[in-house]
Amino acid sequence: MKRNYSFIIPVFNRPQEVRELLESFINLNFQEDFEIVLVEDGSTETSEEVVEEFSKNLSISYYFKKNTGPGDSRNFGMKQAKGNYFIILDSDCLLPPHYLITVDSFLSKHFYHCFGGADAAHSSFTPLQKAINYVMTSFYTTGGIRGSKASVNRFEPRSFNMGISQEAFENTGGFAKIHPGEDPDLSQRILRADYKTTFLPNAFVYHKRRISWQKFYTQVKKFGLVRPILNRWHPTASKVTFWFPTVFVFFTLFSVLFSLLISFFFIVPILLYLMVIWIDSSIKNKSIYIGLLSIAAVFVQFFGYGIAFLKSSILINLLKKDPQKQFPSLFFK
Repeated sequence: MKRNYSFIIPVFNRPQEVRELLESFINLNFQEDFEIVLVEDGSTETSEEVVEEFSKNLSISYYFKKNTGPGDSRNFGMKQAKGNYFIILDSDCLLPPHYLITVDSFLSKHFYHCFGGADAAHSSFTPLQKAINYVMTSFYTTGGIRGSKASVNRFEPRSFNMGISQEAFENTGGFAKIHPGEDPDLSQRILRADYKTTFLPNAFVYHKRRISWQKFYTQVKKFGLVRPILNRWHPTASKVTFWFPTVFVFFTLFSVLFSLLISFFFIVPILLYLMVIWIDSSIKNKSIYIGLLSIAAVFVQFFGYGIAFLKSSILINLLKKDPQKQFPSLFFK
């Protein structure tokens, strides 16, 4: 069956990012028609003028709705879409020219009802964005699998770069009203519905992510809070590696304490690990400065996620508290 692609993009107060994303659509090396469905999620600073400007060269459907969260906005967009295969992007992404050719070529040979791709840092990104991208994708932090070049069985795509067939969307009901965490939740429900997911290593996007330390900390903290909730909903998806940031927090604290009270050598393992991060990031980003920022980003990521994960695990999985009552900010009504 021929695939007609619809790109689904929720947006909230980010017209400049939408402009940059639509500019990357103009440069796609793909001859077939595709459409873009942009859903304004109750924004006060809309992208309407930007969409009007690009609608001369791109097939764009633009919708404005009240704020109900990115997951519900993606569901809304998929219901309006004309295509039979949906590709979901975040508004803070850019597409490389080969993106859609890569996706279409793969699905023509190996059809999957759901796929996910990696993310990378564009040359125009700030040093902070490149450092954050490094720690979110590096094998040496928590990103390993998303940066892998091998196909991954039972992969959990992320909604900044995710494909889903119309059939799979209709049979699963789409995204739940939780954020973040709506994408791994949907991935697990897709798998339970006997559809297969896969990872497309070359179908990457340039993902800006957060643009300040505070926003990055808030993001990873929410990731830590939501994961135990997802573990309760989908026990078979729980992994011991989810505890790694929490273990890092305690290991770091005890290493510092013992190095002060007993011997300096207790802190050597942490220093060696940070040296690996610095060297690897400096080489990959061709910048010693970004390497240093990556060390700071590791601490923000692991402490933000690790402490929040421990707190949520105690409340949700040990004390059996109601997730929506404990963390109402993670849910949309």
